[in-house]
Amino acid sequence: MAPEPNQSVNGEQATVKVPSKDPKKKKDEKKEEDLSDEDLALKQQLELYVERVQDADPGVQKLALESMRNLAGEISQEFTKRQVDEASIDDLMELVQQIVAFHVKHNAEPEAVDLLMEVEDLDLLIEHIDSTNYKRTCLYLTSFASYLPGPDDTVVLDIAYSIYMKFEEYTNALRVALCMDNSQYVKQTFTACDDILQKKQLCYILARQGVMLELDDEMLSGHEDQRDSMQEIIYNAKLSEGYLALARDIEVMEPKSPEDIYKAHLIDGRASAGASVDSARQNLAATFVNAFVNAGFGQDKLITVPSESSSGGSSGSWLFKNKEHGKASAAASLGLILLWDVDNGLAQIDKYFHSNDNHVIAGALLAVGIVNCGVRNECDPAYALLAEYVMKEDSTIRIGAIMGLGLAYAGSQKDEILRLLSPILTDSKVPIDVIAFSAISLGLIYVGSCNDEVAQSIILALMERETELGEPLARFLSLGLGLLYLGKQDNVDATLEVAKTLNERISRYCQVTLMSCAFAGTGNVLKVQSLLGLCSEHLEKGEIHQGPAVLGIAMVAMAEELGLEMAIRSLEHLLQYGEQNIRRAVPLALGLLCMSNPKVNVMDTLSRLSHDTDTEVAMAAIISLGLIGAGTNNARIAGMLRNLSSYYYKEASLLFCVRIAQGLVHLGKGLLTLAPYHSDRFLLSHSAIAGIITLLHACLDMKSIVLGKYHYVLYYLVLAMQPRMLMAVDEHLKPLSVPVRVGQAVDVVGQAGRPKTITGFQTHSTPVLLAAGDRAELATEKYLPLSSVLEGFVILKENPDYSGQ
Repeated sequence: MAPEPNQSVNGEQATVKVPSKDPKKKKDEKKEEDLSDEDLALKQQLELYVERVQDADPGVQKLALESMRNLAGEISQEFTKRQVDEASIDDLMELVQQIVAFHVKHNAEPEAVDLLMEVEDLDLLIEHIDSTNYKRTCLYLTSFASYLPGPDDTVVLDIAYSIYMKFEEYTNALRVALCMDNSQYVKQTFTACDDILQKKQLCYILARQGVMLELDDEMLSGHEDQRDSMQEIIYNAKLSEGYLALARDIEVMEPKSPEDIYKAHLIDGRASAGASVDSARQNLAATFVNAFVNAGFGQDKLITVPSESSSGGSSGSWLFKNKEHGKASAAASLGLILLWDVDNGLAQIDKYFHSNDNHVIAGALLAVGIVNCGVRNECDPAYALLAEYVMKEDSTIRIGAIMGLGLAYAGSQKDEILRLLSPILTDSKVPIDVIAFSAISLGLIYVGSCNDEVAQSIILALMERETELGEPLARFLSLGLGLLYLGKQDNVDATLEVAKTLNERISRYCQVTLMSCAFAGTGNVLKVQSLLGLCSEHLEKGEIHQGPAVLGIAMVAMAEELGLEMAIRSLEHLLQYGEQNIRRAVPLALGLLCMSNPKVNVMDTLSRLSHDTDTEVAMAAIISLGLIGAGTNNARIAGMLRNLSSYYYKEASLLFCVRIAQGLVHLGKGLLTLAPYHSDRFLLSHSAIAGIITLLHACLDMKSIVLGKYHYVLYYLVLAMQPRMLMAVDEHLKPLSVPVRVGQAVDVVGQAGRPKTITGFQTHSTPVLLAAGDRAELATEKYLPLSSVLEGFVILKENPDYSGQ
């Protein structure tokens, strides 16, 4: 062990050993009694290294750094050995202290972190970190947390949080607190921050994550006069305003019609003869396309009334071009067009409440939920309007109100709604579809909360409705239960045990759904393996649990880029060797992995599957093409979909899917994204991923749900819709135009110095659009950003040291 370094630099051996023997003989002899031969060798080695590192010759320093790494490896082995033998480790820890100090001093923070992880004492890190290296260290900590099993990941994030708080880096501390889903830390960060502008930036981050925090006096600490303006930011009240400012800046305010999206003139002759397709299905598709494309713009060419004909003629006429349940989706599409604009939206939706048609009223109720999605209002209009309709006789109206409540209050844990919906779940007279939507709504409202009361109500419903568990919508009961444990890992164990006792028709489906939801976004490799194991079984025709297992692989693996790439490769294998019910779920899983991020290899796979002989596989692939291109205006996907529309011009259901996908690709005219991750892919929005999973589970049975009369499940995507913008605002929160560089993000974890974080950039003025994998940085020194991640709303304050030459 010791000889190698001694041989490499012989001259120095004497210089180190003489002083260590002569003057401190007594002390050394005493120490030698404590140390084993091996430790003594280690100690002498360390002294030799330190001597070397102080040498002026840089070559010798490099040697020392290398040797330090070897030493760290040996220490970790020795530590493990002593843990087994239950021997003392004090002398080792003394060595560790010196090595960590050495590494930190020489810009090798990752090595220091790794060593401390090996000896299970990461707390030592905090005292060694200073203002010059804390950013690099924390970046390393937060990045490798996603590769650790629980509970180690929480320990690492906890240290990162403490370091950020120590150096008053509040925006990053808040992100780490949100990543851990620790409300205590969120409040602590808020209370510790004194600067009012910084506090407002924290509010913007909370709003983007969908955490509706109620500010109390302690959190405001002396800024009580600003309570309303800060609460308004957290409630996302200005989201619509910012989004429309972006649209005006990019000049896309002009409403678009479905024909502008289909671009039928670019297709060869045969598709234009598509009039033979049933017109109600075509009009329904146009309703969705129109809603997706004009989402949040407040005006379109089909539903909203142009100002000239304010008599209400045009709006009514499009509504009644849809059949029965189609009217519900048509009325609800008004909510999507007026997304986030609560005051104006509710005024326009009001006219549908006076209709005599139950489907129209149901659509209006759903529209109220959609308008309020992700936005809160002081007077809480959604609950006031929807609550009274939940107990109506007509099940269509009930579903509209229940689904509306789920969308409007996703993630809010509002107890009034639990008291309202919980009796429905246990009422034996209520139809199964109303119960299914109640379970999903409660799952969305209490997403990731592990709420026992909701869980018990849903389990009770699953036990009492055994005869109806074969219904297509019964899968929503399991999913509602799963959403309660979203990302909560082992907290799901007790409920999993209960799920094993359920009727065998749904038991395995429920178990797989619970497990995949509980480990969603954790990157847990063992869970991916066990889900892959489920997919390798060749089963009877009636089994339905393999679909959610395939989706589960995507849900767990989407946490970080490496796992994501590996999951895509595993899904390729499933396509080749899996049974039919697995092949039907693979395109949906690919869609989830690359949401609003059209990767070329995935695009090609889906394009191949969209011509599959099995129509279910083809439909799933087409919908997924829409999901991976959602809001990107991707020309290649748009071209593929146009060709598909001419290829399937005789098949109504496939053509419907193609139209939906076309609407998604042009979502919000290219200004919106469905990606559930944000803040440099660090934070996962729970309500966004919950909405996406709900739609994907519905797509596992395309024919009975999406192509049947429940096509309004497509509106669950509203939960994930967010503007993909960077909007700079000044100290009074007014939009500010400043130059920013936007380019492909570069991974700089563990690199010393100040490496460039983006490559291939272009300089634009804010507001700007950010594509998947893009990162922005300020191109001027006139302002200082109050957030280290430039995404969404960022407050800029003037740089006092700036001299405008």
